[in-house]
Amino acid sequence: MTRTIKKWTARDAAKCIITPSDLDHKYSRGVLGVITGSAQYPGAAVLTTSAAAATGIGMIRFHSSSGLAHLVLHSTPSAVVQPGKVTAWLIGSGIPTKKYSDITTWLRHRWFVLAHKQNVPTVLDAGALYLAGSLEQPTLITPHSGELSALLTARGVPVTAEAIEGDPKKWVCGAAQTLGVTVLLKGSVTYVANDDLLIELPVATPWLATAGSGDVLAGIIGALVATNTVEILNDINRLAQVAATGAYIHAQAAKNASRGGPISAEMITAQISGAISQIIK
Repeated sequence: MTRTIKKWTARDAAKCIITPSDLDHKYSRGVLGVITGSAQYPGAAVLTTSAAAATGIGMIRFHSSSGLAHLVLHSTPSAVVQPGKVTAWLIGSGIPTKKYSDITTWLRHRWFVLAHKQNVPTVLDAGALYLAGSLEQPTLITPHSGELSALLTARGVPVTAEAIEGDPKKWVCGAAQTLGVTVLLKGSVTYVANDDLLIELPVATPWLATAGSGDVLAGIIGALVATNTVEILNDINRLAQVAATGAYIHAQAAKNASRGGPISAEMITAQISGAISQIIK
Protein backbone atom coordinates (compact mmCIF):
# COMPACT_ATOMS: atom_id res chain seq x y z
CA MET A 1 0.00 0.00 0.00
CA THR A 2 1.32 3.44 -0.96
CA ARG A 3 1.37 6.02 1.81
CA THR A 4 1.80 9.74 1.64
CA ILE A 5 5.07 10.58 3.44
CA LYS A 6 5.03 13.88 5.27
CA LYS A 7 7.87 15.54 7.16
CA TRP A 8 6.26 17.42 10.05
CA THR A 9 6.94 21.11 10.61
CA ALA A 10 5.90 23.84 13.04
CA ARG A 11 3.40 25.10 10.45
CA ASP A 12 1.79 21.65 10.29
CA ALA A 13 1.71 21.41 14.08
CA ALA A 14 0.04 24.81 14.45
CA LYS A 15 -2.97 23.54 12.47
CA CYS A 16 -3.66 20.90 15.13
CA ILE A 17 -3.47 23.21 18.15
CA ILE A 18 -6.98 24.40 18.95
CA THR A 19 -6.90 27.86 20.51
CA PRO A 20 -9.94 28.84 22.62
CA SER A 21 -12.41 31.48 21.54
CA ASP A 22 -14.35 33.95 23.67
CA LEU A 23 -17.28 31.52 23.67
CA ASP A 24 -15.37 28.51 25.00
CA HIS A 25 -15.71 27.05 28.49
CA LYS A 26 -14.03 24.16 30.29
CA TYR A 27 -16.27 21.50 28.77
CA SER A 28 -16.08 22.80 25.20
CA ARG A 29 -12.27 22.90 25.38
CA GLY A 30 -12.00 19.13 25.81
CA VAL A 31 -12.13 16.73 28.74
CA LEU A 32 -9.42 14.07 29.00
CA GLY A 33 -10.03 10.88 30.94
CA VAL A 34 -6.73 9.62 32.35
CA ILE A 35 -6.06 6.08 33.57
CA THR A 36 -2.33 6.02 34.31
CA GLY A 37 0.16 5.13 37.03
CA SER A 38 0.42 2.17 39.39
CA ALA A 39 1.95 1.18 42.71
CA GLN A 40 5.15 0.33 40.82
CA TYR A 41 5.21 3.56 38.79
CA PRO A 42 3.19 6.24 40.62
CA GLY A 43 5.11 9.07 38.97
CA ALA A 44 3.51 8.29 35.61
CA ALA A 45 0.15 9.46 36.94
CA VAL A 46 1.69 12.76 38.01
CA LEU A 47 3.63 13.29 34.77
CA THR A 48 0.78 12.49 32.39
CA THR A 49 -1.71 14.75 34.15
CA SER A 50 0.69 17.65 34.64
CA ALA A 51 1.80 17.48 30.99
CA ALA A 52 -1.81 17.36 29.79
CA ALA A 53 -2.68 20.38 31.94
CA ALA A 54 0.30 22.32 30.57
CA THR A 55 -0.76 21.57 26.99
CA GLY A 56 -4.09 23.34 27.40
CA ILE A 57 -7.37 21.55 28.03
CA GLY A 58 -10.71 22.24 29.65
CA MET A 59 -10.61 19.48 32.24
CA ILE A 60 -8.72 16.35 33.25
CA ARG A 61 -10.60 13.48 34.88
CA PHE A 62 -8.12 11.23 36.65
CA HIS A 63 -9.36 7.76 37.51
CA SER A 64 -7.61 6.88 40.74
CA SER A 65 -5.67 3.65 41.00
CA SER A 66 -3.44 2.40 43.81
CA GLY A 67 -4.31 5.48 45.89
CA LEU A 68 -2.63 7.88 43.44
CA ALA A 69 -5.24 10.65 43.52
CA HIS A 70 -3.46 12.56 46.29
CA LEU A 71 -0.22 12.59 44.29
CA VAL A 72 -1.96 13.85 41.18
CA LEU A 73 -3.86 16.55 43.08
CA HIS A 74 -0.67 17.72 44.78
CA SER A 75 0.90 18.54 41.41
CA THR A 76 -2.29 19.30 39.45
CA PRO A 77 -5.02 20.43 41.86
CA SER A 78 -7.24 21.38 38.91
CA ALA A 79 -7.64 17.68 38.04
CA VAL A 80 -11.01 16.09 38.85
CA VAL A 81 -10.97 12.65 40.46
CA GLN A 82 -14.63 11.81 39.86
CA PRO A 83 -15.89 9.88 36.81
CA GLY A 84 -17.87 11.69 34.14
CA LYS A 85 -18.13 12.44 30.46
CA VAL A 86 -14.85 12.78 28.53
CA THR A 87 -13.91 13.65 24.95
CA ALA A 88 -10.81 11.41 24.85
CA TRP A 89 -9.02 8.74 26.87
CA LEU A 90 -5.37 8.30 27.82
CA ILE A 91 -4.76 4.82 29.21
CA GLY A 92 -1.77 2.76 30.28
CA SER A 93 1.23 4.99 31.06
CA GLY A 94 3.03 3.60 34.11
CA ILE A 95 0.91 0.45 34.19
CA PRO A 96 3.09 -2.70 34.03
CA THR A 97 2.83 -4.39 30.63
CA LYS A 98 3.08 -7.92 32.02
CA LYS A 99 0.09 -7.40 34.29
CA TYR A 100 -2.25 -6.86 31.35
CA SER A 101 -0.50 -8.64 28.45
CA ASP A 102 -3.42 -11.08 28.43
CA ILE A 103 -6.16 -9.24 26.53
CA THR A 104 -8.90 -11.08 28.43
CA THR A 105 -7.65 -9.47 31.66
CA TRP A 106 -8.19 -6.02 30.13
CA LEU A 107 -11.58 -6.95 28.71
CA ARG A 108 -12.84 -7.79 32.19
CA HIS A 109 -11.35 -4.72 33.84
CA ARG A 110 -13.53 -1.77 34.86
CA TRP A 111 -11.19 0.57 32.97
CA PHE A 112 -11.92 -1.15 29.68
CA VAL A 113 -15.63 -1.00 30.43
CA LEU A 114 -15.34 2.76 30.99
CA ALA A 115 -13.35 3.30 27.79
CA HIS A 116 -15.69 1.10 25.78
CA LYS A 117 -18.84 2.86 27.02
CA GLN A 118 -17.51 6.31 26.15
CA ASN A 119 -16.74 5.78 22.48
CA VAL A 120 -14.25 8.65 22.06
CA PRO A 121 -10.74 8.81 20.56
CA THR A 122 -8.30 6.88 22.74
CA VAL A 123 -4.54 6.90 23.32
CA LEU A 124 -3.01 3.62 24.51
CA ASP A 125 0.44 3.62 26.09
CA ALA A 126 2.65 1.12 27.93
CA GLY A 127 0.48 -1.36 29.84
CA ALA A 128 -2.60 -0.70 27.67
CA LEU A 129 -0.93 -1.38 24.32
CA TYR A 130 -2.47 -4.84 24.21
CA LEU A 131 -5.91 -3.22 23.82
CA ALA A 132 -4.87 -2.20 20.29
CA GLY A 133 -7.53 -3.26 17.82
CA SER A 134 -10.13 -4.15 20.47
CA LEU A 135 -11.80 -0.74 20.69
CA GLU A 136 -14.29 0.62 18.18
CA GLN A 137 -13.20 4.24 18.54
CA PRO A 138 -10.24 5.89 16.75
CA THR A 139 -7.18 4.56 18.56
CA LEU A 140 -3.56 5.65 18.79
CA ILE A 141 -0.78 3.56 20.32
CA THR A 142 2.56 5.05 21.40
CA PRO A 143 5.15 2.27 21.73
CA HIS A 144 8.93 2.35 21.60
CA SER A 145 10.67 -0.36 19.55
CA GLY A 146 10.79 -2.88 22.40
CA GLU A 147 7.10 -2.51 23.15
CA LEU A 148 6.15 -2.73 19.49
CA SER A 149 8.28 -5.85 19.09
CA ALA A 150 6.48 -7.56 21.98
CA LEU A 151 3.06 -6.47 20.74
CA LEU A 152 3.58 -7.60 17.15
CA THR A 153 5.13 -10.88 18.25
CA ALA A 154 2.10 -11.54 20.45
CA ARG A 155 -0.11 -10.92 17.39
CA GLY A 156 1.76 -13.48 15.29
CA VAL A 157 4.25 -11.16 13.60
CA PRO A 158 7.57 -12.04 15.25
CA VAL A 159 10.10 -9.21 15.06
CA THR A 160 12.94 -8.01 17.26
CA ALA A 161 13.36 -4.51 18.62
CA GLU A 162 16.64 -4.33 16.70
CA ALA A 163 14.86 -5.08 13.43
CA ILE A 164 12.31 -2.33 14.11
CA GLU A 165 15.08 0.15 14.92
CA GLY A 166 16.84 -0.82 11.68
CA ASP A 167 13.81 -0.03 9.51
CA PRO A 168 11.31 2.01 11.54
CA LYS A 169 9.35 3.26 8.51
CA LYS A 170 8.59 -0.29 7.40
CA TRP A 171 7.54 -1.48 10.84
CA VAL A 172 5.45 1.51 11.89
CA CYS A 173 3.45 1.15 8.67
CA GLY A 174 3.23 -2.61 9.07
CA ALA A 175 2.05 -2.26 12.65
CA ALA A 176 -0.68 0.21 11.66
CA GLN A 177 -1.96 -2.23 9.06
CA THR A 178 -1.68 -5.32 11.27
CA LEU A 179 -3.26 -3.76 14.35
CA GLY A 180 -5.80 -1.52 12.64
CA VAL A 181 -4.80 1.55 14.66
CA THR A 182 -2.71 4.69 14.29
CA VAL A 183 0.84 4.06 15.52
CA LEU A 184 3.36 6.53 16.93
CA LEU A 185 6.75 4.81 17.11
CA LYS A 186 8.99 6.65 19.56
CA GLY A 187 12.69 7.07 18.86
CA SER A 188 15.36 9.68 18.10
CA VAL A 189 13.30 10.14 14.96
CA THR A 190 9.63 9.53 15.72
CA TYR A 191 7.26 8.18 13.06
CA VAL A 192 3.46 8.17 12.95
CA ALA A 193 1.48 5.98 10.58
CA ASN A 194 -2.03 4.92 9.71
CA ASP A 195 -3.36 3.09 6.65
CA ASP A 196 -2.51 5.81 4.14
CA LEU A 197 -0.26 8.34 5.87
CA LEU A 198 3.31 8.25 7.20
CA ILE A 199 4.66 11.22 9.15
CA GLU A 200 8.32 11.73 9.98
CA LEU A 201 9.28 14.05 12.86
CA PRO A 202 12.54 16.03 12.99
CA VAL A 203 15.45 14.52 14.90
CA ALA A 204 14.96 15.19 18.62
CA THR A 205 17.63 15.97 21.20
CA PRO A 206 19.22 12.79 22.61
CA TRP A 207 18.72 14.26 26.10
CA LEU A 208 15.09 13.15 25.73
CA ALA A 209 16.20 9.62 26.61
CA THR A 210 15.31 10.01 30.26
CA ALA A 211 12.85 8.42 32.67
CA GLY A 212 9.33 9.80 32.44
CA SER A 213 9.82 11.49 29.08
CA GLY A 214 7.37 9.09 27.44
CA ASP A 215 4.76 9.83 30.11
CA VAL A 216 5.06 13.54 29.36
CA LEU A 217 4.61 12.81 25.65
CA ALA A 218 1.50 10.74 26.39
CA GLY A 219 0.01 13.59 28.42
CA ILE A 220 0.66 16.12 25.67
CA ILE A 221 -0.91 13.90 23.02
CA GLY A 222 -3.86 13.04 25.25
CA ALA A 223 -4.68 16.72 25.72
CA LEU A 224 -4.40 17.43 22.00
CA VAL A 225 -6.64 14.48 21.15
CA ALA A 226 -9.27 15.65 23.64
CA THR A 227 -9.34 19.12 22.08
CA ASN A 228 -9.46 17.69 18.53
CA THR A 229 -12.17 15.07 19.06
CA VAL A 230 -14.62 16.44 16.49
CA GLU A 231 -11.88 16.85 13.88
CA ILE A 232 -10.62 13.30 14.53
CA LEU A 233 -14.07 11.80 14.11
CA ASN A 234 -14.49 13.64 10.79
CA ASP A 235 -11.04 13.04 9.26
CA ILE A 236 -9.30 9.65 9.17
CA ASN A 237 -5.87 11.30 9.14
CA ARG A 238 -6.42 13.82 11.92
CA LEU A 239 -5.43 11.44 14.73
CA ALA A 240 -2.04 10.83 13.09
CA GLN A 241 -1.57 14.56 12.59
CA VAL A 242 -2.46 15.30 16.20
CA ALA A 243 -0.05 12.61 17.41
CA ALA A 244 2.73 14.10 15.29
CA THR A 245 1.94 17.52 16.72
CA GLY A 246 2.26 16.15 20.24
CA ALA A 247 5.66 14.70 19.39
CA TYR A 248 6.71 18.01 17.85
CA ILE A 249 5.69 19.98 20.96
CA HIS A 250 7.45 17.40 23.15
CA ALA A 251 10.70 17.73 21.19
CA GLN A 252 10.54 21.53 21.15
CA ALA A 253 9.90 21.68 24.89
CA ALA A 254 12.85 19.34 25.46
CA LYS A 255 15.08 21.50 23.26
CA ASN A 256 14.07 24.62 25.17
CA ALA A 257 14.66 22.89 28.51
CA SER A 258 18.00 21.42 27.50
CA ARG A 259 19.83 24.26 25.77
CA GLY A 260 22.51 21.66 25.09
CA GLY A 261 22.53 20.11 28.57
CA PRO A 262 20.76 17.32 30.46
CA ILE A 263 17.06 17.49 31.27
CA SER A 264 14.42 15.68 33.29
CA ALA A 265 10.79 14.89 32.51
CA GLU A 266 9.74 17.61 34.94
CA MET A 267 11.87 20.16 33.07
CA ILE A 268 10.18 19.20 29.78
CA THR A 269 6.72 19.74 31.27
CA ALA A 270 7.71 23.21 32.46
CA GLN A 271 8.53 24.18 28.86
CA ILE A 272 5.37 22.86 27.15
CA SER A 273 3.43 26.13 27.24
CA GLY A 274 6.36 28.08 25.86
CA ALA A 275 6.88 25.54 23.07
CA ILE A 276 3.24 25.85 22.04
CA SER A 277 3.53 29.64 22.04
CA GLN A 278 6.50 29.39 19.67
CA ILE A 279 4.56 27.13 17.31
CA ILE A 280 1.33 29.16 17.08
CA LYS A 281 2.87 32.65 17.00
